Amino acid sequence: MQKLTLIFLIIALSACSLKRVERFKEITYLEASDSLPEKKLNVFKPKKAQNAPVLLFIHGGSWDSGNKEIYNFLGTRFAKKGVVTVIMDYPLSPDYQVQSMALASAHAVNWMYESIEQYGGSKDRLFVSGHSAGGHLASLISVNDRYFQQLEVSNPIKGTVLIDAAGLDMKWFLEEMNYEPGTSYNIPFTDSPEVWEETSPIYHLDSHAPPMLILLGGRTLPGITLTTERFMEAYREIEPNPNFIFQKRKKHKGMIVQFIYTPNKVYREILKFMEE
Repeated sequence: MQKLTLIFLIIALSACSLKRVERFKEITYLEASDSLPEKKLNVFKPKKAQNAPVLLFIHGGSWDSGNKEIYNFLGTRFAKKGVVTVIMDYPLSPDYQVQSMALASAHAVNWMYESIEQYGGSKDRLFVSGHSAGGHLASLISVNDRYFQQLEVSNPIKGTVLIDAAGLDMKWFLEEMNYEPGTSYNIPFTDSPEVWEETSPIYHLDSHAPPMLILLGGRTLPGITLTTERFMEAYREIEPNPNFIFQKRKKHKGMIVQFIYTPNKVYREILKFMEE
């Protein structure tokens, strides 16, 4: 009987919690064109949001897999903490390459700038985040204005949260790995060293880059560790005291799975970063 009562209590508390968040799903932010497919996003809104900060999350998946639905939990949890949260889909390899993924991400940010006030968010408080390949795309559109210039708009990003980001120096990584042409990561990044450099965030860092909060797992993939270390070395030339969190026991997947746990202290660090 006590066990049954506990189950009903958990269900009731969950229902109350859900009422605090409004969800708007399958919103088209990118219309199909000759170069890009139609893509959609989900919005998670605190029920009484007004002029709230906004966070776009870009999922990982080695640039060739993943989808926004996997991360609905992240949208719900951030919305409960007062953040209007947007989870997007983007074109994937092998049908599309990294430049198209970055352009789609810029489209999503521009959609937020034009439309997020309808959902209680502030267009002047737009942040982007991503895990793994999504972290690469979030950092790339933050530091390289090329993708917003293609849309003929200004870059409105106020800050960037990188969660165990991959590909921060993809040129160096691909040169070191020396893959056979047309294989592995050369598929989304092409076989061109010029493209590798153009799509590596490290080569676009300057004093105009938005502030960054960078999270790295101590037991993550070696390539992520090495490219993040290279990125941090370059970033410290611009920002001597960067916002950097090293989670020494976390593996790559654990760096995003940890957000399932609502009281996770990393939430507090991200909210603090966005407030500052």
